Amino acid sequence: MAKSSADDEELRRACEAAIEGTKQSIVMSIRVAKSRGVWGKSGKLGRQMAKPRVLALSVKSKGQRKKAFLRVMKYSSGGVLEPAKMYKLKHLSKVEVITNDPSGCTFTLGFDNLRSQSVAPPQWTMRNTDDRNRLLVCILNICKDVLGRLPKVVGIDIVEMALWAKDNTPVVTTQRSTEDGGPVAETVTESDLKVTVEKELVSQAEEEDMEALLGTYVMGIGEAEAFSERLKRELQALEAANVHAILESEPLVDEVLNGLEAATNIVDDMDEWLGIFNVKLRHMREDIESIETRNNKLEMQSVNNKALIEELDKVIERLRVPSEYAASLTGGSFDEADMLQNIEACEWLAKALRGLEVPNLDPIYANMRAVKEKRAELEKLKATFVRRASDFLRNYFASLVDFMVSDKSYFSQRGQLKRPDHADLRYKCRTYARLLQHLKGLDKNCLGPLRKAYCSSLNLLLRREAREFANELRASTKVSRNPTVWLEGSTGSSQNANTDTSAVSDAYAKMLTIFIPLLVDESSFFAHFMCFEVPALAPPGGAGNDKKSQSNNDDGNDDDDDLGIMDIDETDKKTGKNSPDLTALNESLQDLLDGIQEDFYAVVDWAYKIDPLRCISMHGITERYLSGQKADAAGFVRLLLGDLESRVSMQFSRFVDEACHQIERNERNVRQMGVLPYIPRFAALATRMEQYIQGQSRDLVDQAYTKFVSIMFVTLEKIAQQDPKYADILLLENYAAFQNSLYDLANVVPTLAKFYHQASEAYEQACTRHISMIIYYQFERLFQFAKKIEDLMYTITPEEIPFQLGLSKMELRKMLKSSLSGVDKSIAAMYKKLQKNLASEELLPSLWDKCKKEFLDKYESFVQLVAKVYPSENVPGVTEMRGLLASM
Repeated sequence: MAKSSADDEELRRACEAAIEGTKQSIVMSIRVAKSRGVWGKSGKLGRQMAKPRVLALSVKSKGQRKKAFLRVMKYSSGGVLEPAKMYKLKHLSKVEVITNDPSGCTFTLGFDNLRSQSVAPPQWTMRNTDDRNRLLVCILNICKDVLGRLPKVVGIDIVEMALWAKDNTPVVTTQRSTEDGGPVAETVTESDLKVTVEKELVSQAEEEDMEALLGTYVMGIGEAEAFSERLKRELQALEAANVHAILESEPLVDEVLNGLEAATNIVDDMDEWLGIFNVKLRHMREDIESIETRNNKLEMQSVNNKALIEELDKVIERLRVPSEYAASLTGGSFDEADMLQNIEACEWLAKALRGLEVPNLDPIYANMRAVKEKRAELEKLKATFVRRASDFLRNYFASLVDFMVSDKSYFSQRGQLKRPDHADLRYKCRTYARLLQHLKGLDKNCLGPLRKAYCSSLNLLLRREAREFANELRASTKVSRNPTVWLEGSTGSSQNANTDTSAVSDAYAKMLTIFIPLLVDESSFFAHFMCFEVPALAPPGGAGNDKKSQSNNDDGNDDDDDLGIMDIDETDKKTGKNSPDLTALNESLQDLLDGIQEDFYAVVDWAYKIDPLRCISMHGITERYLSGQKADAAGFVRLLLGDLESRVSMQFSRFVDEACHQIERNERNVRQMGVLPYIPRFAALATRMEQYIQGQSRDLVDQAYTKFVSIMFVTLEKIAQQDPKYADILLLENYAAFQNSLYDLANVVPTLAKFYHQASEAYEQACTRHISMIIYYQFERLFQFAKKIEDLMYTITPEEIPFQLGLSKMELRKMLKSSLSGVDKSIAAMYKKLQKNLASEELLPSLWDKCKKEFLDKYESFVQLVAKVYPSENVPGVTEMRGLLASM
């Protein structure tokens, strides 16, 4: 038989090394196989794949107290034992041997402190039953000695285990010496040799008592005949005793039978009486049940009647119209002192109407005649109140505006510009703001006429304020009118072009500063006051907001009224659809502010008449307000600013078109020489335009530059074509004048720089053409001869050229004699011709330098050709010709 792992000293030492430092000693260590029990469909316990483990029993002493543990060891990847789990034996409640395992080597240990009792505990499988019994006996001995109790044992008899323990405890014989020196054999069990806590399950005294008890029943079973005789004798004695007893008890039996018969009769009588009583009780029970049923019905009816009365009282209370509210709704006053009572009546009416709707009212009551009649009565009250309130508010709005219009002190007067102040108007309107909110809740359709009435009345006031302000603004602005003719006419018109007209753009800016914030505030107040459900925006940002906030403070508005309204386009971008309320708001704002744009247009037209160039400043001012109001302006105000910008752009375009017509008129004049008048005048105009640029008006000015210069260059080319003989002179003089006059501006204005480079290229081309014409005029034969040679060199070799007709050496000598004899006179004539028709004397030096360079380049090419074709002929050298030109 293989040696048990419980006797493996190496295993014990490995376990002690694994728990080193815990102050625990190993009592027993044994190898086992761990598996997990699972419950299948059949209800039988199966096992998963087994894993090798080592179970170690350990104890820890602390004074007189001892603690016992069951440790589970597992093998690491390197084959070293390491602790996996530890159980305290004081929590061991059950030891169960699995009956499904035929070998009987599998058992489970149940602990009462496990968190999940629904999970099957692990199963431990030993190599044989001896290892199993050895481990279990050790566990039970420790539990008995250390804990003083035994766990519940299932699947194995504890007495059998005790007998196994007695039979399988190994005996070790040791020798000891007595006093006389002789050796004496002493029998000691192996368990006694180890200092452990293992003990027998049954003590010696208990075993002796069990043997004595069993000894009393030893009957000599080994002597069969004597035992059989003894049994026969005892059977005969028992039969004789039974017969004798029966004979002696006959009188007693008769007496018992008589008593039983009498008792039977009494029982029969009792049964008959009980049957009668049972029938009576059944009838009584039925009567009681009938009475209880009627009583329950009456009690339920009483409860239902009480609940019905309470519910009807609530309905009646809900249907009752308080007399004070009815009086306010049908005939109350709308004075400021009575508005609180009217608001309370509105709130009650709205609440009462909601209370009669199905979600708030039980559907059972919805079809009751009383409820229908009361709903009709409330609807009538609502219609009456809405009609009365609407009539009052329409008249109230009209009276407020009529009072302000009739008082001239509200408007600008001669010599006094008056900033519009609507603080008092808004204060009076706010008195009825809550009334409008309740009217919207009662009847949303009633707000349409009210909004129209408000817009109509306030539109009269706003247009009157704008008209009076604009008139006085124009009257109080004193400035001389600048000429509208910039690019033609006498020089006197351009002398007045430097008049300061900044007061015109300042007046326009003042108009916007006063009225744009006012219109935005009116739009916001209107949306808030007339209960439009539109999104409120963030506080304003951008240009022009400081002035807006200043005007708001002057008006004394509350922060609650500074409600920004998003325009339709912005809402479409954010929500993807057009809000119905937002559409209605912008339509109402159209009615509120329509017509006021005419007064702004009048200021723009007036400024244009005084100084058309001020359109540049006004465009920048308008663009700044438009970008600044983008975040908080109402839809119509942004449209107004956009229209104003378009108006300013249109007027400026009109000025640009007229100036272009002035340029084009030069084309119809008689032959012109020298610098055309519109070239220097455009430089003065561009300088003035640059001074007026503000904000985003650069694009406007650049477009004007593009149109001006394009027309100027086209007209210049057309005038030059009228006299081809002097065309290049006219072009180079005017392009040079254009560059000289715009040199400083072209360095800072990209658009003008582009045209500057264009004029520079055109100037170079005109110079080249004019100089070539002068050179060919004086040395025509020389360069024609050279051109013939160049043309022939493409088809024949240079050696063959002297033999061609007209290109012989004789012809070369004749040409050189006619062209270069008196070359100094020809060069002087060339200079005079260049000087003759040039009106701009300052251009002569640069043109003469270009002319000499061009002549030398051409002459050098000619000399090279002669040297290649006529190597034997002598021609004046380039150095000689350069010296001659330098001396002149």
